[in-house]
Amino acid sequence: MELGISSFGEVTPDQKSGGAENAYHRVQEIIEEIRLADQLGLDVYALGEHHRPDYVISSPEMILSAAAAVTDKIRLSSSVTVLSSADPVRIFQQFATLDLVSGGRAEIMAGRGSFIESFPLFGYDLKDYDALFSEKLELLLAINRDTTVNWRGQFRSPIKNQGVYPRPLQESLPVWIAVGGTPESAIRAGKLNLPMTLALLGGTPDRFVPLVNLFRKSHSEAGHDPASIRLAVNSHFYVAEDSQQAADEFYPTYARMMNRVGKERGWPPLDRAQFEYLRQHGPLLVGSPQEVTEKILYFHELFGQDRYLAQFISGKDLPVEKQLKAVALFGEKVAPLVRKHAKVPGL
Repeated sequence: MELGISSFGEVTPDQKSGGAENAYHRVQEIIEEIRLADQLGLDVYALGEHHRPDYVISSPEMILSAAAAVTDKIRLSSSVTVLSSADPVRIFQQFATLDLVSGGRAEIMAGRGSFIESFPLFGYDLKDYDALFSEKLELLLAINRDTTVNWRGQFRSPIKNQGVYPRPLQESLPVWIAVGGTPESAIRAGKLNLPMTLALLGGTPDRFVPLVNLFRKSHSEAGHDPASIRLAVNSHFYVAEDSQQAADEFYPTYARMMNRVGKERGWPPLDRAQFEYLRQHGPLLVGSPQEVTEKILYFHELFGQDRYLAQFISGKDLPVEKQLKAVALFGEKVAPLVRKHAKVPGL
């Protein structure tokens, strides 16, 4: 099983237009985390696009290109590129450039986005939320498939027999679909023979099994080679030397983040009891190396995934030293055990 890390790059807002010291330090920390993950032999590091003051990453490919210069083998991916509000031509060009910088290690994870700030920012109407993603995914795949593109759609001017450059070092860029729980998204990924990354966001993990079954069923019904199917799962993650330490260190940052987002979305506040329930019975992976290993293997029993992405979050209660220690434990203690016990045919 491939093992990796994802991050949205949480940051304390600087609250000023220049001199963004918090943002500067957070970007440096992310690059150091990726460098360490590469040294430890982890397979992939993914960064998510957001357009909010509490996240530092609006263009994952820029930070990933910086990381490419200090790494050798780790694959470099977005954990979400909000394709609905982006130009697929520029997305392809930027990730193809990352592929050239990194020596063929770039991936795109395309999604519709769980936050909506990018839509008004780039001049799109939220009523077109689904149609925008479908059309732009079609164009991105066309560009990835052929150098010269002829294409017409609803939301942008047509492309008439034009080449899109540069081309990547890889034969084509791997394009994953990020899915948060929408059946239509899982079906689309299966039909298009695109790898799917499933975010385990709440409830018990087994409630996502029907979604994975839909993905596999649509893949099979479309006539694709069963050996070509790729599935990743993603969940919030933190590991420390023992279970209590992990829970005590992670809870304040996790609760602060969830309650900040929850206030916007009308969720009830998260308390320690709910946190412990998610840790014991939900998708939250927080504990000792043995505990998180067992839970990743449990996910493998449920879903048969060939990639797991540990979503790290940061905050003032989790200084970079603790984050780097968690990365080290993931790479040195968790990864070898998971790889030993979770074999996926063909990998």
